[in-house]
Order: sequence, then structure tokens, then C-alpha cells
Amino acid sequence: MPQLQDSNFRRAVVQVVEHDEEGTFGLILNREVDLTAGALCDSLDLDWRGDPEVLIRWGGPVQNNTGWVLFGDDVALDTGDAPVQQLLPGVCFAGSLGVLQAVAVSPPEDVQLFLGYAGWGPGQLEAEIAAGSWLIAPSSPDVVFAEQPDAMWRRVLAGMGIDPATLVATSGVH
Repeated sequence: MPQLQDSNFRRAVVQVVEHDEEGTFGLILNREVDLTAGALCDSLDLDWRGDPEVLIRWGGPVQNNTGWVLFGDDVALDTGDAPVQQLLPGVCFAGSLGVLQAVAVSPPEDVQLFLGYAGWGPGQLEAEIAAGSWLIAPSSPDVVFAEQPDAMWRRVLAGMGIDPATLVATSGVH
């Protein structure tokens, strides 16, 4: 919403990965960094077998040296013992080098790589929502994987029946 003054989150689409009494962890879906999957994997001595020019996404302002993977759940990746969490049908999450290795060897059609994450302390996101700083929208694999970053925010709003021109700073849950 317009009243959220943090430039890190201006027109951000965030996929919440985990939310509990200890805080919230999420990934900003619609920001890219000037780093390709090929270059990232080269720096980690991994052989990226997908499109080497695919850009890495900027997951958020926290720990930009950490990596995360979102991928479709209809792929058969040999992730060994690496933990994989299904966020919703069609979207899985992992944050291990083992999963990145499996993805690099055989990149699925639906995959996004991230550096950094968005994090909120206990009660922080709830307070921001109560103050009207965030809109809450349903997630879908189409938004996560098929939408271009520069069009994602408008698409999510349109899916909620909201014209971005009508957004004004107000308090309360939207």
C-alpha cells in the first residue's frame, strides 16, 4: 500500500514462506538482480544446465548472501535428504545447496532462484497489516513462475479486482 514507506517493498509481491510466533519469512517475487543463474552456479562450482541468462531474483533485504529456490511440485528432483517444503499446490520451497545442485543439473520448467529474503520479527507483519500497509492476495503457481517481474504487481492487483490508481493510504486491513 502507498503508506508503506520502505523502498524495499514499494510495489513488492511477497510470497510468505513461513509465519509463526517467532516471525515471518518471505521472498519478494518481483525483483531481479544483475546476476544470472549461470554466473551464480559458476561461482558455486555448479554446472547450470538451464538457460544461463535467467536472472536471479532479489528475495529481500536480509542476508543477501543466502540462496533460496522456488520450484514446481510436479518435478522429480533427486534432492537426497535436503528438506523441501510445499507452500501450495504447484509451488515448493527449499534453501539448501543440495536442492540447488539438483535444480542446476536438471532445471525444471518452473523454477526461480533467489538471493536474500524478507523477514519480520514477532508481531511485526501483523502490525503492518493492521495499519493497512499490505494487501493480502492468494498465491498461485502462475504468479510465482509465469508472470514477468515488472508486470506481477499489477497482475496480482487485477486478480483481486483492484485498479492500482484507486489505492490510497488508509489504515486497517484491506
